[in-house]
Amino acid sequence: MTDTNEGLFPPFGARRLLYVGTGSIGVAHAPYWVTLLRLGYPELGLRVVMTRSAERFVSRGALAPMAGGEVLLDAWPDEPVQSALHVELAEWADAVIVQPATLHFLARFARGLADTPVLLALQCSTAPIVLAPALPPGAVESVAYRRHLAALAERPNVAVVPPVPGTSATTGRTDASAAAGLPDLLRAAEGLRIRLVRGGRGGRTTDSPTAQDHPPLPLRKAPS
Repeated sequence: MTDTNEGLFPPFGARRLLYVGTGSIGVAHAPYWVTLLRLGYPELGLRVVMTRSAERFVSRGALAPMAGGEVLLDAWPDEPVQSALHVELAEWADAVIVQPATLHFLARFARGLADTPVLLALQCSTAPIVLAPALPPGAVESVAYRRHLAALAERPNVAVVPPVPGTSATTGRTDASAAAGLPDLLRAAEGLRIRLVRGGRGGRTTDSPTAQDHPPLPLRKAPS
């Protein structure tokens, strides 16, 4: 196994991943990241949800073939339904990745808001949740962002992977903060998952196997 393969597909022990995209321009890369997940972890159960603002940059219909099924919209249904999406997602997911996470999404999550199915599911979930902020120029130094990070740091099942320098689509300068890449998020989620299990916090639903029953998924070679 080459270093390149290990970098693309780090060991990942979760069996059911909820992947959420929010309304930053970086969500346009979601088809690539979702394809990488399907290639590298063929046994991984994957559900993909996009927010309304994310649909400005990537359509759910175009993303569905890469995701291997319907890409859900993070919105309450207009008509009554028998099942509750927020309950399904909270109980189903072994791990959650939000990539990219806008400042608005991160703020709502940090403040405990639950005004969409995904936010309500995340507020109720004990699974490891990893957020990849994507921020406009100046936001990373803002008081608001630092306060939200401090609030999320109090949650044992939440990790925020720092953004990386990026080019602003508006200014053309490298003063924006882009979301971290998927391999870094998978490593963070796996580390958090292991800590939760060792700490007795579980992070799994009652019908889910323990981490000891499921060692990390094997790596696959990167596509040529």
